[in-house]
This record gives sequence, C-alpha cells and structure tokens, in this order.
Amino acid sequence: MKKTWIYKRKGIKGWWVGWYESGCRKAKALHSKKLAEHFCQLKYSQLNSDVFTGMVVAGWQQMVDEYRQAKKVQGVTEGTLYEIALSLRNFERLVGKCSSKQITQHVMDKFILQRGTEVSRPTLNKDIRNLKTFINWCKAKRYLNENLKIKELKEEEKPVRSLNDTEIKKLLKVTEPYPLMKNRVLLALATGLRRGDIDSLKISDIDFEKNSISTTSRKTKKSMASRPVSAEIMSVLSKYVCGLDVGQEKLFRTKFNHRKWRKICKGAGLVDLKFHDLRKTFCSLLAQNGVSTAVTQRLLEHSSPNLTNKVYTNVDPVLRTAVEQLPVGDWL
Repeated sequence: MKKTWIYKRKGIKGWWVGWYESGCRKAKALHSKKLAEHFCQLKYSQLNSDVFTGMVVAGWQQMVDEYRQAKKVQGVTEGTLYEIALSLRNFERLVGKCSSKQITQHVMDKFILQRGTEVSRPTLNKDIRNLKTFINWCKAKRYLNENLKIKELKEEEKPVRSLNDTEIKKLLKVTEPYPLMKNRVLLALATGLRRGDIDSLKISDIDFEKNSISTTSRKTKKSMASRPVSAEIMSVLSKYVCGLDVGQEKLFRTKFNHRKWRKICKGAGLVDLKFHDLRKTFCSLLAQNGVSTAVTQRLLEHSSPNLTNKVYTNVDPVLRTAVEQLPVGDWL
C-alpha cells in the first residue's frame, strides 16, 4: 500500500500533502487542513486504485506472452497468431511498451491516429480488431479496469465480385481440357470451400451414399462432418474418383496451378477473377435464391453474419428482384 501524509512547513502558510510516485517524492500545498485531509484521501485512493479494484499491474511483455499462450491453447492458427503479433508490435512501436496501468483511452486514440497515417482503413481496422480482443482479454485477467472505447472506422463499401450463370458456363467450358481444375471449380461453386480446403480433401472424406463431404477448415479449424453436396456434383466426382489410381488417398494428386488458372480466366474473359471469388459466388447465389443468412453463414463457417453479408454477398440481384415485386403496373 502506498502512503500519503499531511504536514506543515516552517515559515510557510497552509498545509502540505506528501506522497511517493514512480520513485519520486511529490507534494501539494493547500490553504487549510480540511482541504489537505480531503486531498490526502483522494490521492491515497488514486495511488492504491489497483488494490481497491482488484486490478493486477502487469508489464507489457508479460501481457503479450500470456495472451499469445492463451491463444495457442484455444487452437488459434499460426497465421492468425502472426497477425495478432504484428498488430501488437505496431502498437508497441508507436506508443511504447505500456504496462497495464498505462493503457488508457488517450493511448489507444494516439495509436489509431498515428497508425491511420501509415496504412489503409481496412488494415487499420484489422489492427483495431486485434487490439480490441487483446484489451478484452486483459480486462478478463484483471490487468485493466478502465472502460476503453475501441471502435472500427467506417470503410467504403466495395462491390462483391460474383459470377452470373453465363460467366459460370463460360468458365466451366474453358476448364473442359483440365479435369482437375474443372472439379476444383465445381466444388468451390457448389460448396463454397476455400481453395486450400479443396486441395486437402481426401477420397475417404466423400460419402457418395449420403451426398456429403466431411471437411475441416485449414484456416479456422472448424469442421463439418457431413457437408451437403448436390447429387449432380457427386455424380461428377464419382466418375472422377473411379478413374483414379488404386491406393490414391488425396482427391487431387497435384497442387493448384496458378499459371493454368490465369490462362483459364483469360480464355473465359474473366481476367481479374480470383479463385476465392467462386466462394463469394456460392454465397451470392444462395442469397439470390432466398436462403437465409444464418444458413449461408453456417455453410461458409463464418464467425459473424456481418462478414457473410458485407464481404461475400452480392446483393444487387436480390435488390433488383425485391424492387420488381412492387405492383408498379397497378399504379399506372
């Protein structure tokens, strides 16, 4: 417990309050003994706030190390751990190695302002999200008790790239000479799986009787024991699997060929198309056919419906369909 005391100085009017802070002796003069007693109590409460509130003071490195260990225990992937570490290093670089007592609203605002001059708003929001999670963890550990307000900044909404029926047919036609690529495209369009998850599929993961696939996301570690797949796609996969070598475990024996993908996209007139856009096409087509966000979110294994709606769903066709339902013909 840190002490405070009241005293008088010889030949000087008034009363004084003394205390030690950060290893230095400090004092404040007040006009009367009553004021000095009141200030003495306030200063005593301030200096020992961590004791009264149950807060534990911890150094920056201690908090970072413990937080990283906690995330590892939760099964967070190495990629996510790297992003978190990067955000914390940027915080340390711009505002310093703050102890739990030094992390205040002013410090957080300072970081956001300085970091905002270095990177784009989406990157800044990623840092803010990582810091917000870190701060909430610190509160749970009682390293922090201050009510910090950390909000993401508004971003300009970008149109979601998704393919229409004509573009899908063109893409599949160009992939005809490349069976491996065609089956990858079909799986992405019909399941919304990421490219890495498609490449890691094993033949044993496919249940041809139930028309389903067992999947585990390499990115999020989320799994779906029986992911439904349309009968038409399963029929195509069945013919493909029948032609594979005996003893082959993986569904695709070769890695994804980026050069071949660019060549296919160019031939289909879709130069800027990314393989991940097929996942967005899957999501957008479900929305256009009236599937709820909750179902789509489950199929895409997203952590929030906001991500599903904002980043993966092309709502333009849905909006058009909604507007065309208005009885305008009856009005005219």
